[in-house]
Amino acid sequence: MEETFVVESPDVTYGPDVIQAHYTYQTTRVSQDGGSLKEANYYGSLMQAATVSLGSDDHGQNVHVPFRALLPMVSPDDIVFDGWDISSLNLAEAMKRAQVLDWALQEQLWPHMEQLRPRPSVYIPKFIAANQESRADNLISGSRAQQLEQIRKDIREFRTKSGVDKVIVLWTANTECFCDVVPGLNDTAENLLQAIERDLEVSPSTLFAVASILEGCAYLNGAPQNTFVPGAIELAMQRRVYIGGDDFKSGQTKIKSVLVDFLIGAGLKTVSIVSYNHLGNNDGRNLSAPKQFHSKEVSKSNVVDDMVQSNPLLYGPGEEPDHCVVIKYVPYVGDSKRALDEYTSEIMLGGTNTIVLHNTCEDSLLASPIILDLVILTELCQRITFCTDSDPHFQNFHSVLSILSFLCKAPLVPPGTPVVNALFRQRSCIENILRACVGLAPQNHMLLEHKMERVSSEFRREGTEAPTCPVPMKKGVAASPPNGYVEGTNGHQHASAS
Repeated sequence: MEETFVVESPDVTYGPDVIQAHYTYQTTRVSQDGGSLKEANYYGSLMQAATVSLGSDDHGQNVHVPFRALLPMVSPDDIVFDGWDISSLNLAEAMKRAQVLDWALQEQLWPHMEQLRPRPSVYIPKFIAANQESRADNLISGSRAQQLEQIRKDIREFRTKSGVDKVIVLWTANTECFCDVVPGLNDTAENLLQAIERDLEVSPSTLFAVASILEGCAYLNGAPQNTFVPGAIELAMQRRVYIGGDDFKSGQTKIKSVLVDFLIGAGLKTVSIVSYNHLGNNDGRNLSAPKQFHSKEVSKSNVVDDMVQSNPLLYGPGEEPDHCVVIKYVPYVGDSKRALDEYTSEIMLGGTNTIVLHNTCEDSLLASPIILDLVILTELCQRITFCTDSDPHFQNFHSVLSILSFLCKAPLVPPGTPVVNALFRQRSCIENILRACVGLAPQNHMLLEHKMERVSSEFRREGTEAPTCPVPMKKGVAASPPNGYVEGTNGHQHASAS
């Protein structure tokens, strides 16, 4: 028999058949007043969120303007998006699956994203990881030639329906395995087009590149594989269409290109670079396959080459740091990629210096502003022309847009052109080209007017007085003319340009 108990309370009455209780139910209602509201921004975009120094004002203060203010540029708000995907999910469902955005933001975006559905895309199983097969339910069927024609038809349809002035196609899909460059297959433009007609092996990303070039649309590769085989590059040059890539430079590689440039530039011999990553988004899932990982490994590993070659005092012929890159798939961390780096350098008298970094970066949110910059900068380049005294006829940029190097892990450059990976040199290239378009001198950071013993008249601003010099002129030393010479301590004179 179970034990019983009795509650002694004026609110409880025990009867022969029932227990009656008088009970006052209480709960708490919470309302949120204000709180933290996230507003839309373009943080991470060079064009939208970074500035350029124009010079100094009458008070000697630097004047900075946004990159986007240097020249007329397309506003991100005026870009119309469309695209292809091997997955048939509408963008709202895809957004939910990706788990990149906060749920509250997803709810706000849902009615807008739900209306957007991707066009069928090209799926060739051998080029991406086998674990992507379950997503592949939205495909363009037929031969390579038929798939090529359908992509071209999609581009024409989008151009007509949207009414846009220009179309730029950008590959943001899965990393593919590297393609072999085979004579007679993809080594020339003619061979590449014939290979497509004969239904031979051509990667999906290259197929999209060919379709875009044939439609006169710039094509940008945001993944690390060698989409631009020699035949694709030759085709772009023949058609005078811009191409650019490869692989978005968003997190770990961007830091590496800064840190190694600093170390070698400071005279420290970097001898070991070990980079480890783990991530859990679909990019990480695809990269868990060895062939796809190799594509990423190549793009990440070459990022320090030009910095090493710039200092023959530290590195002999063929000498370079040990460089190891590891990527692991960890589903739990989702889009929040973890990157760990160890940089070991030899220092004076046989010592070593080791720098270890841990970087947590939300992969997709770092890549998104880079996508905008690539599109906006490419569109701007289509409107810039040059001429020189020796060649007075205006010409365009080379079809391979190396000006995009700041935004890419493995910069694509014209044949025979040196590859620059150092981040600040890449940024300076963009800045100075845009400055040249409005007649501004290149930014050299000399600030010579603040380093002279006496400020010359051409440096003096209206309303300011030249500072008096407390140091008497040495006997026998004549004052230099404003645009004269800079004299070194060895007594040799060196010309200086104004």
